[in-house]
Amino acid sequence: MSDRICVGAIAGAFGVKGEVRLKSFCAEPDAIATYGPLSSEDGKSSWDLRITRQVKNGFAARLSGVANKDAADALRGVRLFAPRERLPDLPDDEYYHADLIGLTVLDTGGTELGRVKSVLNHGAGDILEITGPGMKQPILYPFTMAAVPTVDLASGRIIADPPDGLFSDPE
Repeated sequence: MSDRICVGAIAGAFGVKGEVRLKSFCAEPDAIATYGPLSSEDGKSSWDLRITRQVKNGFAARLSGVANKDAADALRGVRLFAPRERLPDLPDDEYYHADLIGLTVLDTGGTELGRVKSVLNHGAGDILEITGPGMKQPILYPFTMAAVPTVDLASGRIIADPPDGLFSDPE
């Protein structure tokens, strides 16, 4: 399991005084301000964050060390990470996306189907992108209780119950 979790991203500058437009990936969007300091994906940069106001599709925020529009614009696309220990514990049926990536996916008979490459969410729920040997392209698989009855983080595996024919035999 990752010791850092992606909690948001910078969408660019907001105004001319160094504020950034912030997208929060937290269940409680404004909670992102309580998990700091937040760091870049590579861990080389970190910032204290203060939300200044809510804006369309996110927040305007101040980051420590960012004093002007050029500095804020230079951070466009930077994903923000928080240490896992600062984040709340999740209920038994919820998972951080970072914990699912890399898990082995097995069917209900124990046959390996592939591995989770990424977790996507385009608004209608989480989708697992599963890759594996013999697959010409990744399989997009719904991450629902019916489709994925078991997630065993300790063993590094997911048990999936796909419809017949979704995963072809890797021959």
